Amino acid sequence: MSYVAGIDLGAGTTKTVIVDGGGRIVGDSIERTRADFLAIGRSSLSAACRRAGIGPNDVDYIAATGFGRYSFDDRSIQITDLTCAARGAHALFPEARFVLDMGAQSTRAIALRDGGKVRGFRTNEKCAAGSGGFLERVARYLEVPLEQLGDISLESTEPQPISSVCAVLAESEIINHVSEGRSVADIVCGAHLSLAGRALSQLKMVGFDGPVVFVGGVALQSGMVKACEQQFGHPVFVPPRPSHVVAHGAALLGLQRLTRRAPQTTAA
Repeated sequence: MSYVAGIDLGAGTTKTVIVDGGGRIVGDSIERTRADFLAIGRSSLSAACRRAGIGPNDVDYIAATGFGRYSFDDRSIQITDLTCAARGAHALFPEARFVLDMGAQSTRAIALRDGGKVRGFRTNEKCAAGSGGFLERVARYLEVPLEQLGDISLESTEPQPISSVCAVLAESEIINHVSEGRSVADIVCGAHLSLAGRALSQLKMVGFDGPVVFVGGVALQSGMVKACEQQFGHPVFVPPRPSHVVAHGAALLGLQRLTRRAPQTTAA
């Protein structure tokens, strides 16, 4: 039995997905990313292998992707996270033609063509206000655990707009809302709606006109998903484990490469 690992070394977390020769997921893991990408990659791989009931030496091929992919020396191949996000999303929702990948560092809108290949994409400007990093700042300032933001947002009755595209200025808006006595739920919901609006602008740049697969760590926040559903005007599909979709795509692409490399047998 062949095993292939896809390792997504992201700015916030490192995810690993292991698939068998048939492309079925047999193990996965997620850990907070540390400065030593080689060490965190190996740790994540070992954890996924334990869940799969195999050892790291049983893995035949490793496809690395994400922010730290070039620093993971154990890789068999490196693949861009755009390509992996497209492939992973297509594997889960073949009918969708668009992907929204929102992580700690960046937000990407991706248009797909047949087979889950990238037809076009747009990435947010280099500012935390357009990615999950902005929500981390919101959580810190409001003294709310990051993992609770999604549920808190759903309690909003009067969302407070946050219009600034700069994280620093957006934080000033949040301070003003707090000083005016606005509720935490309304401020958080405003932050979600702000991110959803920016994501919609990116999606429109790649011809958005149908269902979209929402992947990345921010897709775990129910309030963010609701904000996207309200603004997009098209179905928003969220995988059961949105953080692992890029790693899943890397594993599938790695399996494809490994299969092509395998010697072909001919009938006698």
